[in-house]
Amino acid sequence: MLSNNAIWKSLTKKNRLFLIAGPCVIESEALCFKVARTMAKTCAKLGVTYIFKASFDKANRSSGKSFRGPGLDEGLAVLAKIRFELGLPILTDVHTEGQISSAAREVDVLQIPAFLCRQTDLLVAAAASGKIVNVKKGQFLAPNDMAQVVKKVRESGGEKLLLTERGTTFGYNNLVVDMRGLSIMKQLGCPVVMDATHAVQLPGGAGDRSSGQREFAPVLAQAALAAGADGVFVETHPDPDNALSDGPNMIPLSDMPKHLARWVRVMEAARS
Repeated sequence: MLSNNAIWKSLTKKNRLFLIAGPCVIESEALCFKVARTMAKTCAKLGVTYIFKASFDKANRSSGKSFRGPGLDEGLAVLAKIRFELGLPILTDVHTEGQISSAAREVDVLQIPAFLCRQTDLLVAAAASGKIVNVKKGQFLAPNDMAQVVKKVRESGGEKLLLTERGTTFGYNNLVVDMRGLSIMKQLGCPVVMDATHAVQLPGGAGDRSSGQREFAPVLAQAALAAGADGVFVETHPDPDNALSDGPNMIPLSDMPKHLARWVRVMEAARS
């Protein structure tokens, strides 16, 4: 397993794409290993730094009856196994301060969900863990508002900080991405990530669940890299139409090699 400093060094390597990818939620250990192995192989071939992601609990589902995941203990056990056996850096969401100490023992990157990006106690606790922190910009925030988020994390000792764009609320059940926001957030001195799959989500668009337009996720990833993004976040699944969470906006796992190869070329062209 790589050290925290080594992972951060790979994420901040100039002109090298990094990818955060995995299923939305831990549906099973077998699914997570399949996605992790497939993406690790593809990224190694293309020279892309790879972080596996999956959530042990989806606390903000549209319906109270929606699948949330295996929970903290069982979910972290799966992530720890992938981290140990495959030697991959791991990212997962945390929703409360009480989850942070357990998560920090098993993963490398703590992610603050967009809806919680202004929760001061959560940000402070994540920063104090010493782990890399990825904060998703809230759908309700302007990109320059993230300056206060950065200040909270840094004042709490968190120097290894990623900022992620995932779209802004645009009327009912819709999101829009303003590429200017990537440039604005980069001025805050943090690597900036484009969450291409959540940005094509249609929140609550299917009544008791969210819908999405997965066909546009690769387009947003390309545009973001051309605009200066440092990394891409995507959710991917072998069978998105039958996934237990966020299927409509997830990219099929079989399509990821062609998309990733294109994203590498776009990033190289943008920085040449």
